[in-house]
Amino acid sequence: MTIARTAPAAGVLRTAYQQSVASYWNNEKDPVNLRLGDVDGLYHHHYGIGEVDLSVLEGPEATRDERIIAEMHRLETAQAEVLLDALGDVGPGDRLLDAGCGRGGSSIMANLRFGCAVDGVSISEKQVDFANEQARLRGVDDQVRYHFRNMLDTGFETGSRRGIWNNESTMYVDLFELFAEHARQLEFGGRYVTITGCYNDVTGGRSKAVAQIDQHYTCNIHPRSAYFKAMTANNLVPISVVDLTAQTIPYWELRAKSSVATGIEGPFLTAYREGSFHYLLIAADRI
Repeated sequence: MTIARTAPAAGVLRTAYQQSVASYWNNEKDPVNLRLGDVDGLYHHHYGIGEVDLSVLEGPEATRDERIIAEMHRLETAQAEVLLDALGDVGPGDRLLDAGCGRGGSSIMANLRFGCAVDGVSISEKQVDFANEQARLRGVDDQVRYHFRNMLDTGFETGSRRGIWNNESTMYVDLFELFAEHARQLEFGGRYVTITGCYNDVTGGRSKAVAQIDQHYTCNIHPRSAYFKAMTANNLVPISVVDLTAQTIPYWELRAKSSVATGIEGPFLTAYREGSFHYLLIAADRI
C-alpha cells in the first residue's frame, strides 16, 4: 500500500545539498546566535553593522563578556532595521515574506513595525519550530507564521506579497531560481531586499578567505555581478545598492574578542579588508 506524504514537506528538500544544509541548521546550536537572542528574545541569524560602543570593553572583568554580547546583539538588530527601512511603504494590510528566516527575529521586527502579516520560510524544521514558539510567546502568532518550506518553491499565492527579503540566505540557492520565485510572489511595484555577502568578481575569482567562509557555513557565496544578472532576468529592477562592508567590520572586530567567537572571524576580516568580499544591501522593485 502506498502512503501519501504530507505536502508541502514531502517536496521541501529536493537535493542532497539541500538535505545537508537542512541538517547543518537543524543541528546548529551556536552560542553566537542563541546567547545574543537571549538578550531580548529576538533571535537573528545574521551579522551586525554600525559603530561599536567601545566602553563595553571597559569596566568590571566579571561582566565584560555580558556587555560584549549585548553590544553585538544591538548591532545585529540595527542591521535588521536597515533592511526593513529599505522595504519602503508597507501598511497593516500588506503581506511580507522572510525567505530563509532562521529563528525568526526579523519577521517579528517587521510585524512590530508595520503591523502586517509576515510569513517566514526555512528548510530547517528546528528553526521553524523555534521561531513559531517565539511568535507564540510574544502573542503575535496570529500574524507571524513560520513554515517548513523551500524558498525556491514556497507554494504561496502569485502576486500576494508587498515585500520579500533575504537576510544572508541567498548563498544557499541558485539566484535565477530564487528571483524567479520572488518575482512570481511579489505584486507589481512590490519591493525585494537582500543583505548579503558576495565575492568581488572585478578583482578575480573566489579568494582563499571567501572559500573558508563557504566551507564553514556549507554555502556557496555568489559573485557580486550574479545578483544583478539574475534580478534583471526576472523583472526585478535594482533601485538602491549600499555597500555595508565598512559598517560591518567593527562588528567582526568585536566578535573576535567575545566568548562566542567561532574561528571564522579571521577569514571574514581578511576578506573584507583585502576587498575580495563585499557586504551589500540591494533593494529592487518588481516591474
